[in-house]
Parts: sequence; C-alpha cells; structure tokens
Amino acid sequence: MKRNHTIMQFFEWHVEPDGMHWKRLAERAPELKAIGIDAVWVPPVTKAITTEDTGYGVYDLYDLGEFDQKGSVRTKYGTKEELIKAIATCQENGILVYVDLVMNHKAGADETERFEVVEVDPNNRTEDISEPFEIEGWTKFTFPGRGNTYSPFKWNWEHFNGTDYDNRKGRSGIFRIHAENKQWAENVDDEFGNYDYLMFANIDYSHPDVRREMLEWGKWLVDTLQCGGYRLDAIKHINHDFVREFATAMKKKRGEDFYIVGEFWKNELEACRDFLNTVDYKIDLFDVSLHYKLFEASHAGSSFDLTTIFHDTLVGSHPLNAVTFVDNHDSQPGEALESWIEDWFKPSAYALILLRKDGYPVVFYGDYYGIGGEHPIEGKKEALDPLLCARYNKAYGDQQDYFDHPNTIGWVRMGVPEIERSGCAVIISNGDDGEKNMNVGAHRAGEVWVDLTGNREEQITIGEDGSAVFTVNGGSVSVWAQPDEDVQPGNEIQPGDLICGHADDRDAWTEEQL
Repeated sequence: MKRNHTIMQFFEWHVEPDGMHWKRLAERAPELKAIGIDAVWVPPVTKAITTEDTGYGVYDLYDLGEFDQKGSVRTKYGTKEELIKAIATCQENGILVYVDLVMNHKAGADETERFEVVEVDPNNRTEDISEPFEIEGWTKFTFPGRGNTYSPFKWNWEHFNGTDYDNRKGRSGIFRIHAENKQWAENVDDEFGNYDYLMFANIDYSHPDVRREMLEWGKWLVDTLQCGGYRLDAIKHINHDFVREFATAMKKKRGEDFYIVGEFWKNELEACRDFLNTVDYKIDLFDVSLHYKLFEASHAGSSFDLTTIFHDTLVGSHPLNAVTFVDNHDSQPGEALESWIEDWFKPSAYALILLRKDGYPVVFYGDYYGIGGEHPIEGKKEALDPLLCARYNKAYGDQQDYFDHPNTIGWVRMGVPEIERSGCAVIISNGDDGEKNMNVGAHRAGEVWVDLTGNREEQITIGEDGSAVFTVNGGSVSVWAQPDEDVQPGNEIQPGDLICGHADDRDAWTEEQL
C-alpha cells in the first residue's frame, strides 16, 4: 500500500543568497525521505534580475544558472549543473520535484524602447487617466550572455501589454501599452477592475508568438530538468484560457501524471471553483481559504469556533483539487501577503492538514528549518516531526469527526490492515484543557495508546467497545496512537517508544514513487 503523500516547500523568502541551495536540497534529500516527504516544491530556477532576488523578478527563462548574465552565472540558488544533480538525487530518494514557474511578467530588460501608453487608475485598471503618450520603457530583452542558445526568441514591447516605469521621465505608474490589439486580458481576476497587470513588464498572452514561445519553453524545461511537476505562480493575473492551454500541453508532453498546482490567491471559494471549471480541472489549487481560516483561528484564540474550520474551504468542497498549507514565502512576516499563523496554533494547524484524509499538504521550509533575514524565526522541526511521523505511519483508513464543541474538536482515523499499528485519534483545543470520548474500533480493545506529540504523558487504554476518553492540553494538540513497540499499562514510556520508524518501508516506497 502506498503511503500518504506530502510536499515540502523547500525555500523561504530569506534563504541565504549564497548559491548553495541546490546543494542543500541534494544533501537533505535522504532526511526529507526519512520524515515522509515525497515531493518538494523548489523556488524559480530561472535567472532573475540579481542573485539576491528570490526568483520572481524573472529575467531569462532559458538561463538556469548557465550563462554570465545579470552579474553572475549562478542564480540565487546555484548553477544549472547543481540543480539537475539535486533533482536527480531527490528522484533517487523517491522524491518528486515541482518547479516554480513565473509566467506573468519579465524584469531586468537589456534595453529601453519608446512606445505609446495610456496611464490607468491603479485602483481601477479599466479607467484611463491620461491620453496616449510616449514613454521609454524597459521592454527589450536580447539576452547577450545567452544569445540564441535554446531559443532565438527576443522580447520587445509588442510582446507585453503593460509596464510600470517611464525611464525618460523617471516616473512610476501603471501604463497600458497603446497599440492595435493591446488591451488587458479579459479572462483574469476582476480585483481593481482588471488584475491582468501585477508588476514589471506584463506578458501579453493575446500575442500568438508569445503563447507559442511560452509553450515551447515549458516543454523544454521539463525535458531539461526531468522534474515531476510545476507550480504556477500568480495565475489569477494570467489569461485563464492560456493556463488551461499550458497545463494541457504539459500533460500531453509528459503524461497525465505530470503534476501541476497553481497559486490562485483568492479567499473567495466561489472564485476558486470558477477557475477550476475554466481550466477543466487540469491543475490543483492551493487552499487559500483554509490558510485564512487558520490565520483567523490563531489570532482569535478561544473565540474562534473550531467546528467551522473547514467551512467554505477548497478542501471542504473540492478535496481532490486542494493543496493545503499553513504558511508560505508570501505569508511569512514582512512579505506581500503577510498572514502569519501564530506559534501557539501552528502545530494544531499542521495537524489539521497532515492527519486528515483530504487534501495534499505542504510543509513550509520556514516552519520546519526556520526563517532568516533581519528578524529570524526559529524552525519548529521538533514540533512538526511527530506530526509528519503520524502522517506517514498512522493517519490511514476511515475518518470519523467529533466536531461537536467550539473549543475542542477531534477525529479518528481507523487504520488499515496493510500498515501495522496504523490508526490514530487527534484532539485539538483552542481554549482550556479538553477531553473527548472517541471510538477507534472494538478491535482495539485493550491497546495502550500514547500521545505521539509528547504533550500529554499519560497512557490511555482503549475500552472493550473501542472507545476511550482522549485528552489535550489547553491551546494545544495531541495525537494518540499505538507506539512502535507495545507498552504495558502503567509502564514508564521511554522517548524511543514515541519515535516512528520508516526504514522497513523505505525501499518499497522509493520504488513505487519512481
């Protein structure tokens, strides 16, 4: 039987720009496999405007750290050779690699050009606030360091429909390019009237040469890297019809198992549903609605009704298309979409995405290893390892919810015969110490269960009917399950009894994933 699948987002905004990140990934691949990670989402692999840039200020899509451009050969994360080696090492360890693609805009042009624009209201991009006038914009990309290697395509103003800087007057604004057949894409998010434009030089997907080039690049990239999937950045700003066309082409190229997940950052569930319909369910979406529920719960404390935590979430309505997460590089402190889940609630939030049957969960690098920068945050590896262990070894089988109290909720996973000692009971409190009578199956009668998180020290013996009263500390989570070795009632539990081992399944699991 295949084990539960888990992604790690293998970066945070302040990863050291030392060119060593691809090497770090290769070195940590065995460790990631050991904790149950079987896919990693890596940051943009393409050359950005500087080696300090996280990768979203994308310059040359065909430069993966191979050409001397923008001040270096390597990217922030390393060289092309190191990247390919890291992906191969992950695959050897049974870990798929999902590459982050930035297809909305381009930055760091090589030359300026003069062309006509109309300035628009930044709060309503459908409203012109000027007559047409000429600017000098950074829109010409010649890639002098790469030349025509891999692609002869050169970008100019005709391939964009907007930009944000007039170099002639040294003035910023949102400028829609004024020319025949130049408008904002209609099939995009309607925030600010029309949210086609996000930043830098905005790619115009109504241009047939642009669509052709981007499709060819997507195919080239997957052939070059042999990766297992793509994460599509900022897709609410990209013509949704092109997103569908791109996803269809990639799956045709690599097979239906090629995985694609999109960042469609909308809190409104109905908008997510409409997008999935538009793209014919060719891709999955991050569950932004659930993230904001977790954010609200962490800040509201005991006043938040935990029984509503999955209401109006993507995982609640479209469980097969929901990629669940707690935090990411955009929501971390100081970043564009800051909405950081408070520390006290973070283990509970991870239990809610890791230990339930629905959703494809992501563990954030910043939560696991820590966040750098001027205001560093320590990682929570010690708190997350038991939850990852429980996901890998325990969280299987039918699920029964006990969402019957606003401050104390629980659920049980009944386990499966194919995985020895599987099954667990999870209980979460956002108020005082709590308890809940839950049934884990009459066949469990007499078993001694312990809290894998270590938050509760007592042992619980399952009753004759399969029920037991499971306990939790206030503002905390407990995951009750059989330890790896039998524990007799009343015996002292040693730390080693609570460690989940993966070694026995490693070889078979690797073979299945490859």
